[in-house]
Amino acid sequence: MKRGVWIALLAFAAVLIARLPASWVLPAHGSFTCQSVEGTLWSGGCGSLTIARNPVGDVTWELHPLRLLAGRLAAHVTLVREGASANGDVELGFGAKVSARNLTADLPLDPKLLPALPATLRGQAHATLALARLDNGILQELKGTVEAHDLVDVKGNRTALGSYALTFPGGTPLVGQLKDLGGPLEVQGTVTLTPQGGFEVQGLVAARNGAAPELLDNLLFLGSPDASGRRAFALSGTF
Repeated sequence: MKRGVWIALLAFAAVLIARLPASWVLPAHGSFTCQSVEGTLWSGGCGSLTIARNPVGDVTWELHPLRLLAGRLAAHVTLVREGASANGDVELGFGAKVSARNLTADLPLDPKLLPALPATLRGQAHATLALARLDNGILQELKGTVEAHDLVDVKGNRTALGSYALTFPGGTPLVGQLKDLGGPLEVQGTVTLTPQGGFEVQGLVAARNGAAPELLDNLLFLGSPDASGRRAFALSGTF
């Protein structure tokens, strides 16, 4: 009987909190700010979200209040910013644990949105992830596919680079299968994500008929091809 009363009280508190106007809770100043706030904590929006003075975009959410009873904050979240969009089910747990499920995202490959990109690279990215799980900011699990379409190097003659897909099957270690989706280069390889926030790429590449002279020249730096005309390549870095 007492247990039933406590569950009822917790459920009532969860619903009460979720019904609070979002503007009562979200800060107007500080490292986490919204230019405008609409709706409630249950269903609301944050316009022009910034975190540590970095622009994030416009965020809307639909809270899953029953997850509060399990000590987790969960919601379906949508993010929109300058031609980029993403939505999925996001859950925050104790110990800085974050997971996203059923995540889809589309964004232009532009250094203004992704400063780590090469300054002359352009294209479109699309991601469909069944699961992405982080612990204290470290990626622990990834399942799904990230695609890059119509890549172009805008330096000089605007060289077409093709389209590519990177698929992670889930589990550990975090190793994804890389392949081309058509274009001037035939590519096959693997991408390994490290706990330190780095990546290691290994694969084979060959030029298709009609590849730009700039690409053919760059392939020469990889050394001699194998019997099938493919050259091995490897690179690493951080993100």
